[in-house]
Amino acid sequence: MRRIVPFLIAAALLAACSSVDCPLYKTVETKYVLAGEVDTLHDTLSVMITKVDGKDSLVLNRLTAATEFKLPMSHRQPADVFVFTFTDTLRHTVTDTVTIEKTDTPHFESVDCAPSFFHTINHVRWTTNVIDSIAISKAQVTYDNTKGHLLLYLKPGH
Repeated sequence: MRRIVPFLIAAALLAACSSVDCPLYKTVETKYVLAGEVDTLHDTLSVMITKVDGKDSLVLNRLTAATEFKLPMSHRQPADVFVFTFTDTLRHTVTDTVTIEKTDTPHFESVDCAPSFFHTINHVRWTTNVIDSIAISKAQVTYDNTKGHLLLYLKPGH
């Protein structure tokens, strides 16, 4: 019994020294900020993305009265294609497609943690049914999404 106690203490100390605090929330999101004449969302906005496997996924559901929102970015494809669906109070819907071309960079906290991916936004394309324009404000997308990455300009009346 006397031999087991020092062994358990040594094992506990070694385990404590090798533990690493890996980030719990590793999703890297792009922050969109409404800018220009329409700086608050009056219509209801839902956003879908097509995944690598070809299935659509709802990433934002029925957002309204917002000045900003966040959308996740993938790390398995060089461009993300989002379908923005705007629905007004009379339930008329209009869609716009936003394509974000990006470069993915693996980010390692520690060899004990799974990597996350940071992104550099290279180019943005969009259709112009409701969206007037999109400007890149901060091209580097990391864990820090306190500042807007993309400025979203909507046409008046939306």
